[in-house]
Amino acid sequence: MFNVSPAARPPPLAAGGQTPVGGHAPLGGHAPLGEQAPAAEQTPAAEPASEGWPTPWRMLYGLYAWLQFVLIGVITLVLLGLTWPLARRRALVGAAARLVLRLSGMRVQVFVPPGTQLGSRLEADPLPTPCVVVANHCSYLDGVLLAGTLPGSFSFVIKREMSAVPLAGPLLRRIGVEFMERRDQGQIMRDTRRVLRHAASGQALVFFPEGTFSREVGLLRFHIGAFTAAARARLPLVPIAIRGTRRCLPPGSPWPRPGRIEVHVLPVIAPPPAVQPGGAGRNRDSAAAAALRAQARAALLQELEEPDLAEAAPHGGPRAAGPSP
Repeated sequence: MFNVSPAARPPPLAAGGQTPVGGHAPLGGHAPLGEQAPAAEQTPAAEPASEGWPTPWRMLYGLYAWLQFVLIGVITLVLLGLTWPLARRRALVGAAARLVLRLSGMRVQVFVPPGTQLGSRLEADPLPTPCVVVANHCSYLDGVLLAGTLPGSFSFVIKREMSAVPLAGPLLRRIGVEFMERRDQGQIMRDTRRVLRHAASGQALVFFPEGTFSREVGLLRFHIGAFTAAARARLPLVPIAIRGTRRCLPPGSPWPRPGRIEVHVLPVIAPPPAVQPGGAGRNRDSAAAAALRAQARAALLQELEEPDLAEAAPHGGPRAAGPSP
């Protein structure tokens, strides 16, 4: 079980009713069950938005962390150039993501809903296949984290701008990422139709519905795309709450730090019932998407215990710190 010191926030098992799956392996992998966290270590907490100049130790650690990240990324990209099947390319990227986090001293622990049947491998449980995963977004580490945690059957849906980032762009294309345009309306419609087709065909998808992250702690406004895909394809929705990445790589800071990261898989939200095609069906899909968004947002806010920034700033949230990874 997961131990926390008395001064820390109550453990997720008590607060969120979830079972910890110890270790640093993907949900589709072979994590050892029941791994203990150090008794004196506290649950990851949000870091202040502003920081002073880093200490020499932190600068040395940051240089080491970035060096091994770039080195592993380059090696991975070279290997991805081989003509491997998509499943093997995604497995390679997942292994590289886990290695980067492990070498950086970022320990990952996964929590699943109570009653989940766990064996030596986590295959369909706790994630139905296919499904749409929606996760909160608070750091550039979030994409790396989920790439190393989720099974390789999932496709990430991210901003098209990331396709132009050196190293990241070619790597993302090789693992079948779904890029979404944000400015050109014609391309937005084409990208949306493509993602909806893939969802309807049974493709499991991962979204960061906030679309970006902020220096201010809290949950930004959710875009509707992920929930429209789930509603139209009649796919179950799985909210995932991420804790600790904001501390390990704060928004607006280039200096990472070691620490513990938690991935909380929340209870599945059932897909809406099928409707008849036509105008009425489309209206029901829109209503179902809005309902799914509200349910997922409520579940994440309850688990994260962070401010609702959409409610605080309905006409525009805090300044974004970076694009979705």
